[in-house]
Amino acid sequence: MKYNNIKKILIAFIYLLPLFNYSAFAQKIDTDNLLKEALHEANVERNYPLALKKSQLGIQLAPDYLDFYLLSGRIYQLTQKKDSARYYYNYVIDKNPKYEEAFSYLINLDLEDKKYSEAENTVNKALLGHPENKNFRYKKLLIYQLENNEQKEYDYLKTLELQYPNDAELKQRIFILETKNNSERIGVNYSHTSFDRRNYGPWHLGSMQYIRQRKWGSLIGRLSYANRFASGESVIDGVQYEAESYFFTGKKSYSYLNAAYSEKAVFPKLKLGYSYFQNFSNGWEADLGIRYVKTLDSDFTTAVVGIGKYVGSYWINLKSYIQNDSGTIYPAFTLTTRYYFDTQFDYLSLIAGYGSSPDERSTLGQYENRVSLNSYRIGGGYFKLINKHYLTGLQLTLNNQEYAPDLKQNEIEIALMFQYKF
Repeated sequence: MKYNNIKKILIAFIYLLPLFNYSAFAQKIDTDNLLKEALHEANVERNYPLALKKSQLGIQLAPDYLDFYLLSGRIYQLTQKKDSARYYYNYVIDKNPKYEEAFSYLINLDLEDKKYSEAENTVNKALLGHPENKNFRYKKLLIYQLENNEQKEYDYLKTLELQYPNDAELKQRIFILETKNNSERIGVNYSHTSFDRRNYGPWHLGSMQYIRQRKWGSLIGRLSYANRFASGESVIDGVQYEAESYFFTGKKSYSYLNAAYSEKAVFPKLKLGYSYFQNFSNGWEADLGIRYVKTLDSDFTTAVVGIGKYVGSYWINLKSYIQNDSGTIYPAFTLTTRYYFDTQFDYLSLIAGYGSSPDERSTLGQYENRVSLNSYRIGGGYFKLINKHYLTGLQLTLNNQEYAPDLKQNEIEIALMFQYKF
């Protein structure tokens, strides 16, 4: 008799079991629909009180359904009830740290309130569970930028560079920060230009310079001496006095100023220059500037337009010069490509160009004669920082220059550079 009663109970349970499963399944469907409704009210209708009411109901019906907690936190954040928002975000993270959205919302909330230490702690916790998440790493970088802690930013950028070697924006920012490091440099430059024209040349150009680099930018003083030979004798020489400055005008912009003066015809009598540089996303940079050159007989004004791009470890820049001589426009172009190694001082360079521009030091003394003539040049160089103090460089340039209508010469310039950094 007892066995029969147990058998009847088991049979009844087997028949009722699908009903229980169906009830649980129906509740799951109800909570899913409830979540969809709450999300619609919050994200589409912007009806935050109703959205919060539905999300709180979802918590009561399904206390383990963390999406309702996450949505509640988001609604509280949007309605400026930040303490409540933090409570729900932390609840989700404690229960299931796989919720990346909870970390992202909490980090953004701390950044809004300028709680940078709390934001960094949250980022570090997020990276423990999500080390592959690039967005969290960039949030950490943003924290250092908002704190204006450029040293921590630079140190962290160097670690990110190892993980993302092809990120153009990282390369661009590293370059800017490296130019802000306080340093002094003294150095010498020398260039020797030979010609394949009979009894012409060589040209010698030497300079001494002092560079003072600070967080605001840099200031450069330069004293140059040029001596040109023909038929084995010096035919003209002279000294030029020059000052340059690069200075930051914003987090993503800087300017360039240049002024040079000489009393000797081997240099222009006066040279002035200005350029404004603006950095954009994805490693792009654009510049707009003007140059003025005054020689013994003429004045020249040149508009400068340039565009550059960081591509991995490469920096590619195209600069165009629109030059006016007596109402006639003469264009010039320079394409520069650099491949950077460890620092801004370690790189290989390739240069190709057409025409003569006021930014070419070795031939600027003949700018008045060359601006209307054709020239094609190509060159390459290698620059290296040794033992953190010694900067060296070697560059070789070949220029096919028209020196009179339909008459051309080849010019080979070898340039050497040495600086001491302290």
